[in-house]
Amino acid sequence: MSPIDSKTNERQVENDRRILELLAQTFPNISAASTEIINLEAILNLPKGTEHFVADLHGEHEAFRHILKNASGNIKRKVTDLYGTSMRESEIRQLCSLIYYPEEKMQIVHSTEENMYDFYTITLHQLIRVCQSVSSKYTRSKVRKALRRNLPTSSKSFSTNQEENMTSKAISTGSWRQSCQPDRPMHSSWPCAR
Repeated sequence: MSPIDSKTNERQVENDRRILELLAQTFPNISAASTEIINLEAILNLPKGTEHFVADLHGEHEAFRHILKNASGNIKRKVTDLYGTSMRESEIRQLCSLIYYPEEKMQIVHSTEENMYDFYTITLHQLIRVCQSVSSKYTRSKVRKALRRNLPTSSKSFSTNQEENMTSKAISTGSWRQSCQPDRPMHSSWPCAR
């Protein structure tokens, strides 16, 4: 081996040693480091998120808010993909409207809907399916964190089919009504929170 090759090998070994020491500070063993590598590779393979490029707003804050609330039309596309063959266009628009403007839409629903139990049963099933669809491009831990922040009692409803079946059973048996008690804090857009 030439002296140049020997020096290169020594530098490489020293560099590898420094990297391993840094890794050892964060990961206590090979298994923990391997798990993190697998998680990061899985994240890299997820579909890319939606990017918004908006220009020339000039005080059009309502239009800008609408663009953000409907995710530049992506929500309607997802809902149409899911329900295009089983729901009328007007029903798709109504569900999308509920997603974009939940508080305003629920005020309208309360004043027009005759059977709120049916409305909740059907709509919660639809919303869970939409959430599962749009959350598929994120890791489970990211979805759990987002749900925990916004809907603490239902953060596990989107993880597995078994949990989905449990949620569906709760909705169909009406046990979700137990969570609509006045003494329990709820998300402010839930009608039973008022």
